[in-house]
Amino acid sequence: MYPLVETIKILDGTPMHLEWHQRRMDYAFHVLFGSNNPMQLKECLLVEEVFTSGVVKCRFLYNDKTYKTEFSNYVCREITSLQLVEGNAIDYSHKYTNRKMLTDLLDRRGVADDILIVRDGLITDTSFTNIVFFNGNFWVTPSDPLLEGTCRNRLLAEGVIVQDNIRPDDLSLYTSYRLINAMMDFEGQTDIDIDGNIFTNNTI
Repeated sequence: MYPLVETIKILDGTPMHLEWHQRRMDYAFHVLFGSNNPMQLKECLLVEEVFTSGVVKCRFLYNDKTYKTEFSNYVCREITSLQLVEGNAIDYSHKYTNRKMLTDLLDRRGVADDILIVRDGLITDTSFTNIVFFNGNFWVTPSDPLLEGTCRNRLLAEGVIVQDNIRPDDLSLYTSYRLINAMMDFEGQTDIDIDGNIFTNNTI
């Protein structure tokens, strides 16, 4: 019923970075629904009183005509290790509610906490975040992600990160990484060493 979703961070009752979520919704309405008149998040999103304190996760589920919201207290998943897996056939260019293609790949993570998906020889995303790598001077995100996340696009626009093609063999050029999405902002994260935390065995 609701093929698309926006995951929005609510901080002390205030929705964060709505303009970036709206941009992605505008694009989805245009491409998938042939409409240039999308619903407006700032008018639709009403935070329930019980969720006006602390960090809350809002799932805004929608189709071309209707929507619903789901709120929950947010608990950040601890991800420190990634398994490279190949997913050449995967298409997640919009934030679909159907994530079967991702969960199927996640079954191949082995002992790692999550996967890092390689498509057509290029590193893309984990199963639920974009990724940024540090090369000693710049934070670099893959230029061909599975999904153009709202946090990723905002950080690119602000010049906090840059983008480039990154192949598995290029990982030796980087020292650490961070995972980002609407709920996990770049600032305040701890860098994760690449050495010993990204596994490449039996995958590519």
